[in-house]
Amino acid sequence: MNNTPLVLVAIGVLAVGTFSMRFAGPALRSRFEMPERAQQFLAAAAIVLLSALVATSALTEGHGPAGVARPAGVLVGGILAWRKAPFVLVVLAAAATAAGLRLLGVP
Repeated sequence: MNNTPLVLVAIGVLAVGTFSMRFAGPALRSRFEMPERAQQFLAAAAIVLLSALVATSALTEGHGPAGVARPAGVLVGGILAWRKAPFVLVVLAAAATAAGLRLLGVP
């Protein structure tokens, strides 16, 4: 894409839209009340979307499967996060698991 003014306009429109959405939440909170059921649904939807993102990132690489080392690292990190381990430990253990398996020749 070689049309610089168009790119700058698109960035500006996205910036204004993002700011408007972020500002609308606190500004409209006192005027609009969501039902409890809708709040529960949105909380569950956020968990499902995050889980789908983690699964897609952990299990695929390009157009194929990611092998065994990456999902194993994600699994170790997930278990430690579930057990409420410190974040640094979660990241380091997941990376060490994947790196160790790859060092042993596991794809």
